[in-house]
Amino acid sequence: MVYPYAGNLGGGGFMVYRLNDGTTGSLDYREMAPAAAHRDMFLDSLGHHDSALSTVGGLSVGVPGTIKGIFAAHKKFGLLPIEDLIDPVIALAEKGYVITDKQSARLAQYREVIRETSGTESLYTKVISAGDTIKNIALAKTLKQLRDQGEQAFYGGAMAKHMSQFIQAKGGVIQMEDFQNYEVHWRDPIAFNYEDLEIISMGPPSSGGICLAQIMGMLEPFDLKELGHNSALYAQHLTEAERRAYADRSHYLGDPDFVNIPTEQLLSPAYLAEKMTSFSTKTATLSGAISHGNIVGHESDETTHYSIVDPMGNAVSVTTTINGAYGSKLFDPELGFFYNNEMDDFSAKPGSPNMFGLIGGEANAIAPGKRMLSSMTPTIVLKKGQLWQVLGTPGGSTIITTVLQIILNTQHFNMGMQEAVNQPRMHHQWLPDVLQFEYDGFSEDLLDTLNQKGYKTLKKAHRIIGKVDAIMRHSDGLLEAGADPRGDDAARGF
Repeated sequence: MVYPYAGNLGGGGFMVYRLNDGTTGSLDYREMAPAAAHRDMFLDSLGHHDSALSTVGGLSVGVPGTIKGIFAAHKKFGLLPIEDLIDPVIALAEKGYVITDKQSARLAQYREVIRETSGTESLYTKVISAGDTIKNIALAKTLKQLRDQGEQAFYGGAMAKHMSQFIQAKGGVIQMEDFQNYEVHWRDPIAFNYEDLEIISMGPPSSGGICLAQIMGMLEPFDLKELGHNSALYAQHLTEAERRAYADRSHYLGDPDFVNIPTEQLLSPAYLAEKMTSFSTKTATLSGAISHGNIVGHESDETTHYSIVDPMGNAVSVTTTINGAYGSKLFDPELGFFYNNEMDDFSAKPGSPNMFGLIGGEANAIAPGKRMLSSMTPTIVLKKGQLWQVLGTPGGSTIITTVLQIILNTQHFNMGMQEAVNQPRMHHQWLPDVLQFEYDGFSEDLLDTLNQKGYKTLKKAHRIIGKVDAIMRHSDGLLEAGADPRGDDAARGF
């Protein structure tokens, strides 16, 4: 309701949970390709990827999973009636909320493309200034139907018929049957050890857990504390591990219901050690010289993350998105929300980058009913068997490396959660071969040192890498929240 920039009734996401009895699991409510989708749907007559088709308008929309995910989680874990959960949101939609400076600036930036894509004037094509109050009566009506009729209101009947017709009228191929056939999946999370930590994160079709495990596995043999926080050597070690993991991501990872992912081999210590044998502190390893590893036999800033620990000690880490800013830019004035543009997270053409610059391979090619690969990394960390952290972030391809840096900040440099979240961040993703830095917090001397070793560095004004919302449980049981000052983020204890 208050963050249409990232949705999310028209999107999807992932939840990782740990109950107070130690039970862990994850829920995949990622969007999927409609039945009429095909692998060349975003290629022009010359076979080139037309990024406009995969990012803006009806063809970019995947079948949303958020509503089914919410109701599935409520059915499995919920204690309160669904009315108690939805009624406050309905009241907020009817009474309105006050726009912040950041929200006003984003709306101004995207107002024209929203108008052009939707083809009509609507709530978010108006000039909206900071301090204005926004009421979304159409969304309130939609939420009332969900409250009274459950998920079936969204995935069957009049609402599904309307959505399919609306999306088709804007160039899409989603049919009513795609809504009716959508299912969520309860999946085993990715769990791995790092020093005295057990880390539980999301598995495919998210690349987050496997990539995080690979990076941390490659870094574990090194004394990161001795290197110094955010020093040139520290940046080198993170970069070289990151580029190798992202190369594997491009080749091996996709929807596990469609492709065979060699998870055990990808996470084996011997395999990860072998990948780092070409690393030298004297010079950069060029990404062009790195491809995926040899296995025998073989996703924005426009995302929402929340971390919760309840009074009973249950923890959830949830990352959910409509992909790009305001998703497909396609706003439904009758239902009151934006649709996603998640089809861009597929490999429209193997070797062609998506909106985040990520290169995809055959494993993530478009297919009917398939879920697109994601970078979302909702994560829970145990220390000596006890709940220690719940964390995650938006940020597209930077999500994985942001989560990594928060864990390393707290594990090796004795930071509390807010201090860890506040630290400046860096990012490398194999291709493009660029080591990115946030503008504040990194000296020119550090960049010069890295440049002399052959790294291509980039430090841009207003560059933000992630917006973390995280919780740390201290040894005395105190819960410390870290809300990222990079956004309008906040932490609350009830």
